[in-house]
Amino acid sequence: MKELLEYLAQGLVERPDQVSVNEVQEQDTTVLELSVADDDYGNVIGRGGRTASALRAVIKSAGAKRDRRVFVDIVDH
Repeated sequence: MKELLEYLAQGLVERPDQVSVNEVQEQDTTVLELSVADDDYGNVIGRGGRTASALRAVIKSAGAKRDRRVFVDIVDH
């Protein structure tokens, strides 16, 4: 799922080489922390947060197929 999020985010940003995903395991939950270049946050979040919601939905669905709870956090570095 980390690779999927990285792939999707790289398609949205101007600087794909600065996309990084940090995976944090907590009990039965996985948190994926997405970080992009400062000027690419708008592209990842989207108008009204729609793009971020879509990313979260895709990753959550992929996690559900593997019986895992997965959350996406968009963090700044």
